[in-house]
Parts: sequence; C-alpha cells; structure tokens
Amino acid sequence: MTAQMFETKIAVVLRDDLSVWQKANVTAFVVSGIAGTEPSVVGEPYRDGSGNEYLPMFVQPVLVYEAGTFELRRAYERAMDRGVTPAIYTSELFETGHDAANRAAAADVASEDLDLVGIALRADRKTADRIVDKLRFHT
Repeated sequence: MTAQMFETKIAVVLRDDLSVWQKANVTAFVVSGIAGTEPSVVGEPYRDGSGNEYLPMFVQPVLVYEAGTFELRRAYERAMDRGVTPAIYTSELFETGHDAANRAAAADVASEDLDLVGIALRADRKTADRIVDKLRFHT
C-alpha cells in the first residue's frame, strides 16, 4: 500500500517540557478543534468483521511536533501571520474544569501574553510546512 499525499497537513505542536499525561491531554483537546470545524477531515465510521460500528477518525495523518517555548510561540505567530487559525491550549487550562472556564481563561489574556503549551492547525501543505519549519517530530 502506498502512502497518499494530501493537499493539506494537520500538525500539532506541543511544548517539550510537559508531562506525558499533559501532552496526551493537550493533543486530544487541540485536534478536536480541527475535527469540529473541518468536516471534510473526518471519514466514515469504522466497522469490524463482527459488524460492530466505531466512531470515524481523521482521514489523514496528524503530525505531532515538540518545541521549546520560543519555537512554539514562533509556530503560533507564523500561523497567525498566514491567516491560519490554530486551536490553542494554554497552561491556565490545566486548572479549569469545563469549556466555559477554558474560554474565559483564554479571553483574560492578550494574544502576545498567552502561555501556550500546544497548538493544532490544518493548512495547505506548503503553508503548514512553513509554520512548523525547523521543528522536530515528537519522540
């Protein structure tokens, strides 16, 4: 089977000093922003050989990168400068307990002061490549 080339790229950038549970949590939250706003990225439900149905997933790979604070901020700014709206997760969201509190925590901070711990974005491949340029894949 050959790998399919997609016109778009889904990328997640995680701050490299997060604990494992935080990385998993941030990734789950930020990719939900893409799934919730880009219907074409979600495929059909899965079915197993017994006929059980499962939820659909993204139709393309999600590339996960790690970055220091500076590199994460740079990726965020590159996205914003290119008109790509990212999903964001800030350190304050680890302390909130529900969606309304998450949105209020983000609303209380100017964009230049956001303590970003993760972002996700979907853009055409060339634009996404420019946004995540020089970042390393998460290991």
